[in-house]
Amino acid sequence: MKRYLSRLLAIVLVFAIAMTGCSSNSAVGLSGDYRSDTLALLQNLRTAIELPEGTPDKAAAQAQARQTINDFASRYRRDSSVIKLSSFTTMRTALNSLAGHYSSYPNRPLPEKLKNRLEQEFQQVETALRRGS
Repeated sequence: MKRYLSRLLAIVLVFAIAMTGCSSNSAVGLSGDYRSDTLALLQNLRTAIELPEGTPDKAAAQAQARQTINDFASRYRRDSSVIKLSSFTTMRTALNSLAGHYSSYPNRPLPEKLKNRLEQEFQQVETALRRGS
């Protein structure tokens, strides 16, 4: 009887872990539609970048941006239909730059040069999305 219960418990645990791993990212806010997720991410990042220093919401916006960057990258980096798109490679470059700054210099404002470069890359991503690539 004890052996039966331990096996039953093991099966239930395996099933619970498997179902947790199969859950969708809908709680994260990503829809699964690459184009709409990218445009929403661009809007989030622009908001986080444009907030003036000293604003009480700045830290929360940066934390939200970091989380969204991680969620976006983990969702789309292995999607073979997306990784070939020029919008994705440009977006990944911008995300790596911004995430690198946030992790290396969390208490420093974004340099103007980085802001300009990010805005240029964001515009390239939007142009590529309009073209369908």
